[in-house]
Amino acid sequence: MEEQDVIKVMAALAQAHRLKLFRALVVAGQAGMTPGTIAEGLKVPAATLSFHLKELTHAALITQERMGRNLIYRANYAQMARVMAYLSENCCQGDSCAPATAACEC
Repeated sequence: MEEQDVIKVMAALAQAHRLKLFRALVVAGQAGMTPGTIAEGLKVPAATLSFHLKELTHAALITQERMGRNLIYRANYAQMARVMAYLSENCCQGDSCAPATAACEC
């Protein structure tokens, strides 16, 4: 992952509504959520939600799929994993200190 991509991701998450939105989609899993469900759960107006969804999509943190009349948004776990790998790439001075699935506790 390129540094500029990580900066874009971090900038997208550096806002309270977007961080809550992304976390909600992570919790929702592969089922994802519709904009209406997201707006109701986060108590965010539709226009504001649309802006935040666009920002997270631009950073490739979420995906959008049309299912009939609905749009379904999902967390992009692959992108999340790439960012986590980039951030922890040189953890513990390059030594393997933890399994890949666990957080580094250096």
